[in-house]
Amino acid sequence: MSTTGEELEELPPSAKLVYKVLEYDGPLTQKQIVQESMLSARTVRYALERLQEIDLVTQDVYFADARQSLYEIEEEKVAADGGEADCNEAEPCCAE
Repeated sequence: MSTTGEELEELPPSAKLVYKVLEYDGPLTQKQIVQESMLSARTVRYALERLQEIDLVTQDVYFADARQSLYEIEEEKVAADGGEADCNEAEPCCAE
């Protein structure tokens, strides 16, 4: 099993759901995660804190509204676990 999978197993179901929402729809604001996951704002906030503690999710500035933060899955973790990495000229993409 992958490292990310092992880390996710230890988390509560709400954090797993938030991770999956970010995996499919991310990057998103907390408000957008609440809408997509149908969890309460408090639950999403707790899940994001847990995901950030183990470095699965990063928080960045949301330029459209600086009062909010933008959350996304840590890129290196996704690429290391076999997720789609960004294509570059040095290495051809699998999608081609």
